[in-house]
This record gives sequence, C-alpha cells and structure tokens, in this order.
Amino acid sequence: MILYLLWFFTAVVICFYTLPLNKKEQTTLATYYLVALGIFIGLADMLGGFDRYIYGELFDSMADVTSEGGNPWLSYSFIFYKSEFGYGTFSALMSFITSNRYFFIFTLTIIIYVLLIISLKEYSSNMPFSVILFLGLWMFFTFTYLRQVIGCTIGWLAIKYIIKRDLKLFLLVWFIGYSFHNSLLILLPMYFVPIRKFQPRTVFSLMIAAFILGLTSIPQAIFEAYGEVDVNRVNAEDYAKDFGFRYAYLIEASFFLYIILTNYRKIPNRAKDVVLLNMALVFCAILLVFIRSENGGRLGWIYMIGIICTISSLSVDKRIITKDGILIIIISLFLFIRIYISWQSGIFLYPYKSFLTDGYRENDPIRAKYEYDINYDKDKFYRPALWFLK
Repeated sequence: MILYLLWFFTAVVICFYTLPLNKKEQTTLATYYLVALGIFIGLADMLGGFDRYIYGELFDSMADVTSEGGNPWLSYSFIFYKSEFGYGTFSALMSFITSNRYFFIFTLTIIIYVLLIISLKEYSSNMPFSVILFLGLWMFFTFTYLRQVIGCTIGWLAIKYIIKRDLKLFLLVWFIGYSFHNSLLILLPMYFVPIRKFQPRTVFSLMIAAFILGLTSIPQAIFEAYGEVDVNRVNAEDYAKDFGFRYAYLIEASFFLYIILTNYRKIPNRAKDVVLLNMALVFCAILLVFIRSENGGRLGWIYMIGIICTISSLSVDKRIITKDGILIIIISLFLFIRIYISWQSGIFLYPYKSFLTDGYRENDPIRAKYEYDINYDKDKFYRPALWFLK
C-alpha cells in the first residue's frame, strides 16, 4: 500500500508547492505527474482483475486473425463488441501494430491519461488540486474498467461544445465516446440542460426527489427493460442490481452537495463554470438515484469531471487552500484508501508488478482463475509488442 500512498502524497506536495506559481506552471507539473502515473498504471502486469484478462483475451484473439491475413472486423472479438464498435475498431487497428496484450493495454492506458490531461487543462482552474480529487475518486478504476474509462475521457472532450452551444460537434464527439461504451448515453441530455445556476432550493428539492426515487424499484426496472431491449447488454441489469442501501453513495453525495451549496455564491456565472457545476450536481443525483444499486454509480462517471473541476475551484482562494480544501484532501485520501482496501478482496493491487519482468505474482487468485495463456508467464513478449520487430 505504501507505493500507492506515495503517489497520493506526491500529488499533495505538488499541489502545495505550486500554489504560489502561475497557472501555466501548475498545469505543467500536474501534466508531468499524470504522464508518470499513466505509465505506472499502463505497465501493471494484469492488475485490475477480470476486466484486463477479458480485454487481453479478446484482443489476442483478434490479433491472431490479423496475423493470419484475416479481417479483424469479421472476427469474433469485433462481433462481441458490435454495439460498441468504436472500441472494437480501435482494437482492430491496434492488431495491425501489435499482437501483445500488454502493449495493447499500455497504449490504451496512455491514451486515457492523455485525454484526461486535455480535459483538466481545458476545464480545471487548479489542475494540481484536481489531480488529488481524481486520485480519490477514479484513479484505481483506470487499472481495470478501461473501456468505460476511455469512453468517459472521450466524452469529456464534448463538454466544451455544450459550453459553446455547438450541437453538431457535441454529437460527433459524444457519439465517438458512446461507441466505446454505451453508458455515455446518459451524457446526451446534458446538452439540453439550461446553462444557468439553479436556485439552491431547487437543487435541494431535486436531490430529495432523486433520493426518494432511489429507494423505489424504478431504477432496477429501467435497467431490466434496457437489458430486454438490447440482448447484447448482458450485464445491463447488474448496474441496478439491488445491493441493499449504499451508505457510501449517500455520504459521498451529501458531502459534495454540502461543499457546493455552502459555497454556491462563489461559483462564477461563466458558462464553463455553470456547465461543470450542473454536471457535478447530476453526478450527486445519480448516486442518490442508484442508492440501492451495486454498480449504478458507475453511470455517474461521465459527470465526474464536474465534481473534480467544481470542487477544486472552491478549494483554492487567491493561491491559498481553504478550510474546505483541506477537508477535501482528507476525504480524497479516505476514498483512496477505502477503494484500495475494498479491492483487496477481489482485484489485489498489491504487490505491484510490471510486465517488464517475466513471471507472475504468487498467490494471485485472479490470475489462477482468469489467466488464459500461461506462455505469458515465461516470456511477456513471446507475442511481439510491435509487428515490425518480430
């Protein structure tokens, strides 16, 4: 765990160190940090549980078709992702470059972090502080839920077209993200939300309504209907599967709403700030709607950029971290540790191992259950990382 805590506290040090600096210097250091973090996560040796293995297996299968002169767009792997053909097309194109799952996952991870950097540069008023929130809310998920994560980071590029009121470009970028992960359907209505700050009373009423809705069986019924309409969405009902009352969702939503509403007047009326504010509010509402869901909160990921940027803007005032900012750092650390500990029962992020060395981690039940090609244990690059180096 110490290795991961070093990443967190390094981000905190960068945040405090850059407070006296101008925004350009702050952004530069935060960018270097995220590039290094992306490399660290991309080099991980199948850390992330089942998802990395299924992505790896499907990619390897597609690369085998390509290496034999076949059409990867006609392969089983592409057909498997036919409703999310953007990701399938990306995999097909990568199969002409590499046949190695590690290089594929590494490339995908680096693209995710590049897109993340672009969005934080575009929307965040204090990028180093935004990085701290990212670590607490989302960093660990970039180990494993790669397809949804890249879908979200593509979708975030569409936000500037909400701000500019450019429907055509918004739909274009949104559709590309949607083609990587269909959960981005939930972003589509955001374009039509008025760009204005709603009254705090209105916000509070909507959150109460979202909470009451979450206590009913309606969210589960919606996803069950979605699963029946789209037979390819075999896990649709899992998003809203009744998991009992999710106190973590309630606490998280309530905390962010408290920070936002107690500082509501400080949020500028500029279009960018208002759009991000409203996205933050939608994120909280989604947590409340799926208060009984096992994975429904994942639908809020596309709106997480609103939380990251809005809260970070409220945490620094005239290059001084506010009391709320200190509290946000503590809560981010708590969320960071909570995710790490909860994942130790199923994903096992410790000890960290990169794919630059052969072999595998001892006593890793995920590998024992899902490893489909033991040849990788002996030589990580027995399948060439780059075809032209074969």
